[in-house]
Amino acid sequence: MSDWLSKIKSSKKSSISQGNLKKVHYEFTKDVELVEEYNTDTEVLTRRAWRRKTHLGGEGDWDVEIGDPEPSALKKEGFVIRENNNQPIISRRITKNSLEWRIRNLPYPLEVYSVSADPETKSLVVRTSNKKYFKVLVVPELVRAGAVPNQESIQFTHKYNTLIITYKKPKEVVLMEKAVYEEVKKVESKSGDIDPNNCKPS
Repeated sequence: MSDWLSKIKSSKKSSISQGNLKKVHYEFTKDVELVEEYNTDTEVLTRRAWRRKTHLGGEGDWDVEIGDPEPSALKKEGFVIRENNNQPIISRRITKNSLEWRIRNLPYPLEVYSVSADPETKSLVVRTSNKKYFKVLVVPELVRAGAVPNQESIQFTHKYNTLIITYKKPKEVVLMEKAVYEEVKKVESKSGDIDPNNCKPS
């Protein structure tokens, strides 16, 4: 059994459901919690977010791993300061057969980009030939499943100023996701309202 599956099995879990959405809250330790949201029709994960206590023991911000990132804003002296809307924004989603990244606000043509597998760090490396963008995309699913990325599984395209990267799931990831979802199905759900933009546990 993998370390990830062991953590899922041993964690304290609760769940809430609405329609075809099931939201599961995991408490691994008193300092680390995880929220996942599944589409029960497809059995595909639609959102995953982590929260860790701060060094001073306060509630930290939610770190979104799957799904659209939370808007970043800093309140200062009564004003709200937001990140530049022109900065590249990365969001992730999962389908039955692939892992997907969308990097918005990248205006360069398709031929400028390269996406390469880095087996040593289990990551994908995005570069542009004009040296305007560079990013290392860690692939947590590969790390958890003990799989190594390969170049043949990578595809990417570009449209509407967005670079879309697709990585075909290896067998190890598919099997792990199935095993985790079997654990998710065991968690008894209460009925209630689910806000997909709110990661606070039920």
